[in-house]
Amino acid sequence: MKIQRRAFLGSTVAGTAGALTSGNFAQAAPVDRDPNALVSLTGDLKVSRIGFGTGMRGWRQESNQTKLGREKFESLIRHAYDRGVRLFDAADLYGTHPYFTRALAGRARESYALVSKIWWREDRGLKHQERPDADVCVARFLKEFNTDYLDVVQLHCVTSPTWPDELRKQMDILEKLKQKGMIRAHGVSCHSIGALEAAAKEPWVEVVHARINPYGTKMDGPAEKVVPVLKKIHAAGKGIIGMKLVGEGQFRDDPQKREHAVNFVVGLGCVNAMIVGFEKEAEIDEFQSRVARALASAAPVEG
Repeated sequence: MKIQRRAFLGSTVAGTAGALTSGNFAQAAPVDRDPNALVSLTGDLKVSRIGFGTGMRGWRQESNQTKLGREKFESLIRHAYDRGVRLFDAADLYGTHPYFTRALAGRARESYALVSKIWWREDRGLKHQERPDADVCVARFLKEFNTDYLDVVQLHCVTSPTWPDELRKQMDILEKLKQKGMIRAHGVSCHSIGALEAAAKEPWVEVVHARINPYGTKMDGPAEKVVPVLKKIHAAGKGIIGMKLVGEGQFRDDPQKREHAVNFVVGLGCVNAMIVGFEKEAEIDEFQSRVARALASAAPVEG
């Protein structure tokens, strides 16, 4: 099911406003208390507060999700959608693009957000060795997703504090693709404190993927160093998608740590959306319950 770019560009504002009250989105609680509420990410782009990350142990275009097999993975995507999740996070590195075509068939394209990332690094992250420019990558991504546009495209795994200089060519290409309506927003997935600092200062950045939990597990540094940078990014008007909330699965068997991590991130007030690499339906349901409890006990959180 494709949505034409012309129709999308002409109806973005009206469509977003309508989605907030339509049956496409769960409205079980007020917006600031609903774990599935749509929250502002950047500009007029709204996403569900909870997102499904599909790159658990993602490498060489495979992940724990793809290893579930097509039937189980697609069923998991549908369960997430049916439970109100409307943010789906993918990447070329994970090899998860094609699974969404069948899994979300029949669901209105404007009712969910698709995120992907370009693996620009010269290493063995992908099965193939070619590293084409961003326009070539995005054209392929669109075919794999069977869509006319992607909501967010990120430069994947930036670590250098000078990445805005080093990746300027790809940044300029992504901006042109945004102007053409092929993507709605662009940014970076950060994997160092220096890269995060650069993202806070770089005007081109609209959305940042950032690793965050209270324990510093699989993060760019301890929470006391990462959180001030995230607040700078948020204050600059950029959207933050929090990842590694469950420590890349390290807290999976520790309910107290998971509870504390969710309460911590929700309470920061600077993380717009949270993605988790769910592998079971029960994990989706449990995480939503934890976020609901955290929202109920926290002060109103800015979307």
